[in-house]
Amino acid sequence: MVAVADEVVDHVPSVCAGCSADLADGEDVGHVVRQVFDLPEIRLHSREHRAHARRCACGHETTAAPVAVNASTQYGPRVRALGIYLVSFQHLSYARAARLLSDWVGVPISTGTLAAFVARGAEDLGTFLDEIHAQITAWPVAHFDETGGRAEGKLRWLFSASTEHATFYSLHDKRGFDGLDHGGVLPNFDGIAVHDGFKPCRRYDVTHALCNVHHLRELHGIIEPAPEDPQQAWAVQMDRLLRELHARVRDAQAVGRDHLDPEELAAWDERYQRIIALGYQTNPAGTIPTGKRGVIRQTPAHNLLARLDVHREDVLRFANDFRVPFDNNLAERDIRMIKLQQKISGCWRTITGAEQFLAIRSYLSTATKQHQPIAPTLAALARGNPWIPAAASP
Repeated sequence: MVAVADEVVDHVPSVCAGCSADLADGEDVGHVVRQVFDLPEIRLHSREHRAHARRCACGHETTAAPVAVNASTQYGPRVRALGIYLVSFQHLSYARAARLLSDWVGVPISTGTLAAFVARGAEDLGTFLDEIHAQITAWPVAHFDETGGRAEGKLRWLFSASTEHATFYSLHDKRGFDGLDHGGVLPNFDGIAVHDGFKPCRRYDVTHALCNVHHLRELHGIIEPAPEDPQQAWAVQMDRLLRELHARVRDAQAVGRDHLDPEELAAWDERYQRIIALGYQTNPAGTIPTGKRGVIRQTPAHNLLARLDVHREDVLRFANDFRVPFDNNLAERDIRMIKLQQKISGCWRTITGAEQFLAIRSYLSTATKQHQPIAPTLAALARGNPWIPAAASP
């Protein structure tokens, strides 16, 4: 309940429930409070701007110019912000967003007008995008991920670069180095890059940290078909080691520690090496030629072993540096909302439309991470004065 309601409705009995006497002059002995919360009827508020003209003694006439009022009729920033919100935050299609505005707000709007709201909003985000690009590039630990998406009738590639404070998206025709270079974060980054093992990331001279949730998923794929198979006992042991080490790091962080003792780390590393050695014993590399050109195909178990062996420092980075998380879930959460939009719309009709959507999603995701209220943040964008995040300290 609220202390002071917007409206008070008094219900006074007129007849005694006991003897049916008139209570017009009865004594008021108190009341019971019940509060109902509802939306008021929403309708457009019209504000007329009259641009007056004044003639000077010199004969020249000067007409006032209302700020941001350029047409004879137009929608204001809150309507534009709500339109952007429905399309870019709630992921409604343009048609459904237009129908909602018409049915509940009394705004007879077209899908083309909604598209213009989004386009104008994205156009005003240049300074914002430059700022978060610079902030992510300078951050000590950043997360990277990629996924496919159809735009203009062709499969394109979406790249994300994220920290706990900011999100930046980019789109490119190619999935590999060209796409990462186009995004511009990883080529200029010199911190710790958390990713899921995407090979083109290895091209860049940064410290790498691998997502262990991906490793657990692959280990589960090896264990599940035959849980009691002694050949894959190494996978059971590696799964247990990663989970136990993750729990150990979380326990240390919970009591305010920022590292594990070197002796303890050495013991974990020795255990890790023994598991890798066991895996190689039971899953040796294939040597029988297939008659086809190229390298000899290996089993999934052997391929995973090789990765865990070659990149063991990157696998265990989270235990050696507590700034590094166990997984790459931050980037995957940021990508997930784009995949949701793709499931709803199927594709972007144009590359320009895709880039506009991604610019606004970068703005919304960053604002959410920094606990900015979405409605006024979008209203600021609709007024052409978007919120710019202050540079955070690592």
